[in-house]
Amino acid sequence: MRKNYQSDPIRETIACDRPTSPSLAAPMRWTSCLAAVSTLLACISTTSLAADMAMKAPQPAAYQWSGCYVGANVGGGASGSNFDTAVGPGTHLLGGDPAIVAASGSGAHGADGWIAGGQLGCNWQSGQFVAGLEGDFDYFRSNPWFTNGTNTLSDGVTPFTITQSATTDYLATIRPRIGIAADRNFAYLTGGVAFTHVSYLESYSDGAVPVGIGTAAASKSLVGWVAGAGWENALTDHWIFRAEYLYAGFSSSVNAVGAITDGAGGVNTLRGSSDLTVQILRAGVNYKF
Repeated sequence: MRKNYQSDPIRETIACDRPTSPSLAAPMRWTSCLAAVSTLLACISTTSLAADMAMKAPQPAAYQWSGCYVGANVGGGASGSNFDTAVGPGTHLLGGDPAIVAASGSGAHGADGWIAGGQLGCNWQSGQFVAGLEGDFDYFRSNPWFTNGTNTLSDGVTPFTITQSATTDYLATIRPRIGIAADRNFAYLTGGVAFTHVSYLESYSDGAVPVGIGTAAASKSLVGWVAGAGWENALTDHWIFRAEYLYAGFSSSVNAVGAITDGAGGVNTLRGSSDLTVQILRAGVNYKF
């Protein structure tokens, strides 16, 4: 009876080196040895090739910031204003009273408010350098005000109160941006032109006999400058989160002219003005096309 024989390539490879007596099975043994050696070499070659391919596997491409986007933002803002008052000579406030009122009506104050709106822009990337242009428009309601209700006229007895306020309606900017990208993160500096609208109001009242009352009001669209910095992170290929700080200054002032009058026909010219600075901290989300 013929015994079952199971080939062991490794053992037969070793056996190839042993001296054997000539027999009719020699050619078969050498054929088996060569097959085992070929199998072993093929395994080593395949393993080496797989390791080499793994080491040379292509890395994912860095995120590209080039393209246009549109988005929304929300945050908080702080506005500040310097208020000035001038009172002309007249027939209600006499002597040194116009100067006392003017000095009491000059000062600075600030106010906080929330901001919300949208932005759109485009970026261009070369290597890690990114440049772009962005425009935004936000609702921004702030109301810095100044009041002085503790002074008296030159007689030391007659009280008077003078109050001023500057109310903003919106804030808009057009700004170039430049920065450095690190894959899905982008840090940038920005600066450009800012726009807003301010409504100014000044009011005066005193306890004289007859009582003097006055107002001066004006509204004006202002153009100024804006600068800031921000950071963006690409959450996906299209959705981008951002955080941004902006500082805006408006060199021109809102100027108003009115009058202080009393029931006896007395009158003095009343002038007031205010300037404006704004600081914004906001977060937003963009969709990149």
